[in-house]
Amino acid sequence: MPLPLVLVATAVYAATDSAATESGPIVVEVGNVRNDRGVVRVSICPKDRFLADSCPWEGNAPAHSGATRVTVDHVPPGDYAIQAFHDENDDNAVDRGIFGIPKEGVGFSRDSFTGLSSPKWHNAMFTHGPQPQTIRLQMRYMLGPSSPQAWRQHHHAG
Repeated sequence: MPLPLVLVATAVYAATDSAATESGPIVVEVGNVRNDRGVVRVSICPKDRFLADSCPWEGNAPAHSGATRVTVDHVPPGDYAIQAFHDENDDNAVDRGIFGIPKEGVGFSRDSFTGLSSPKWHNAMFTHGPQPQTIRLQMRYMLGPSSPQAWRQHHHAG
């Protein structure tokens, strides 16, 4: 028994609509990574998860002094903010010093982190569509050397 035309059209529309909502990856290019130790971890967060310990889309890559590229696949279109950190000891947590100041580098989309307080959602937010996207941000270090060159000079000085 053939399907009624309305059901066939609905099924085709649903399949087309489903394909349209899929998206390409978000590639996060993290600059100012101070050394090759550990990994760079990236979380892509909707507003209700921003600044939380975990977000729905996460990725990591071995740290590379200067710049590290992390690809996060299958992020659906929407409004997001990125939070990243340089997990130098690979313990899956941002190590903190006195007063909760991060000992490891941290960074946010749109370079919205000033170091004086946590960034606000509206300063870090970007819109991701159905196409692959690249977001660039800079790692910030509150304690210790703050750039790859400073780290090398500090650790290789007699």
